[in-house]
Amino acid sequence: MHSDFMRLMPHHPRKPTPWCLSLVLLTACASNPSRSGHVDLRLDTETAARLRHAAAVSRSATGAAATQETASQLIKLAPVLLVVLKDDNAVDELEEHLVDCAIQAERQVNNEFFGGRSPTRRECGEEVERDGCGDVVTRAMALGKRKHLLALQCAREVLERAWTAPFSIEQRYRYYPHADLLETISRSEEARLLAEGCTRDLWRTIKPDVVLHSDSNLLSSILILDFKFPCPDSNEARWTLYGEKSAYQGSNQGRVYREALKGEAVMISPRWGITQ
Repeated sequence: MHSDFMRLMPHHPRKPTPWCLSLVLLTACASNPSRSGHVDLRLDTETAARLRHAAAVSRSATGAAATQETASQLIKLAPVLLVVLKDDNAVDELEEHLVDCAIQAERQVNNEFFGGRSPTRRECGEEVERDGCGDVVTRAMALGKRKHLLALQCAREVLERAWTAPFSIEQRYRYYPHADLLETISRSEEARLLAEGCTRDLWRTIKPDVVLHSDSNLLSSILILDFKFPCPDSNEARWTLYGEKSAYQGSNQGRVYREALKGEAVMISPRWGITQ
C-alpha cells in the first residue's frame, strides 16, 4: 500500500506527511481545468443568452419542471438543467451517475483502508497530522481528500459524456463579497499560493468541486456541485461553515458559492444523494 495513504489506516501511528505537500499532490492529480479544449466551447448567441436568462430566474420562478412529480432531485433543485439537457431522463441519468461516483469512491477507500467497513466515529475524529497552518487534520478530513480525488476523476468522465456545455473541475476563485467581485485563479498561481502557505491571498479563495457553465465564461454558473463524505457515514451531509479565521465568517460554502457564481449549489454524498 502506498505510504502516502498509510496515515488513513486506523491504529498505525507514523510521522505524518506535511499536509501542504499532500494537498499539492492531490491538486495536481484531480484539479486540471475543464476537459481539454472544452472550456473554449462557445454556444450560439441565442442559446447562450437563453441559458443565462434561465439561470437567473430559475431560483425565483417555479416552473412546471420543478413542480412536476419526479424522482430527480436535480430537476427539483435546478430545473435550468433541462434547458441544456433537453429532457428529464437526461437529468435523471446525470444525477444517477454522479451519485454513483460518490458511492464508488466511498466504497473503494473504505475497502482500501478498513477492509470494506466504514470507519467508526472515534477513528474519524483521530488526529493524523497538522497542516501547514498548524491546524489539526483528522482522519475524516484525510479520507475525504482521498475520496474526493476518486469522485472527481469519475465525475469528469461522466460530464465529458453527458454535459454538452463547458464545466470546471476544482477551479479556484478569489471572491470579494462586499464588492460582489469574483476572479479566477490560474493553476500556476494556485500552486504558488499553496507553496506559500497561510497567506491572505489563499485565505480569500473558494474552490468548488464542480461548476457547470452555460458558456465559456468561468465566472458564472448553472449549477455548483460539491462532493461530501461524512465520517462516520451516519452523519448528515452538510456545507462547511466558515469560522473566524475565514474571509467568509458567518456563512457556509453553499451560500458563498451561490452568491459568487450566481448559480444553485448542491451537495452529492454516498448516503444522502443530492441535497442542498
